[in-house]
Amino acid sequence: RHPLATFFHLFFRVSAIVTYLFCDWFSNSFVACFVTILLLLSFDFWSVKNVTGRLLVGLRWWNQIDEDGKSHWMFEAKRVPTIAASTEAEARIFWLGLIICPVIWTMFFFSTLFSLKLKWLALVIAGISLQTANLYGYIHCKLGGQKAISRVTSRLFGTADVSKRQSRLSEDGTEEHGKTGTR
Repeated sequence: RHPLATFFHLFFRVSAIVTYLFCDWFSNSFVACFVTILLLLSFDFWSVKNVTGRLLVGLRWWNQIDEDGKSHWMFEAKRVPTIAASTEAEARIFWLGLIICPVIWTMFFFSTLFSLKLKWLALVIAGISLQTANLYGYIHCKLGGQKAISRVTSRLFGTADVSKRQSRLSEDGTEEHGKTGTR
């Protein structure tokens, strides 16, 4: 149902990895390679966080800073009654891309460290950070949505205690979960 979103979910991730692997073949400029890969990683982070996560799996996360300077992580899970086969395939592609790419960047970290190409280390750490941040946010969205659904079920049957975690149902059929922490 969302072939363009699925394409871009993988395009920026794979392009950053391929560019990292073969950039020396096309350019002798470290700065040009560094900036190109960092831009691809940034495009990937933004598109996954703001577009493909919402379209492909119905999840969204963000961070808010309140007036007191406290950081609030917000996790949103859209309630979907049934999932079509095409949506299931898109969800698998989403989660596989979300999990495999940080693993690849972690392998790049160790290969960069052991080969002593330390100038690339900052870029690889940026890749790990951006990819892992999205993975962390979406795992919390997924788990938070399941916890909220189980809380609603337990309220109906009166079998469990209500947790102290913030949760509210917004008007568009999404459930938001807030987790407060300090920066």
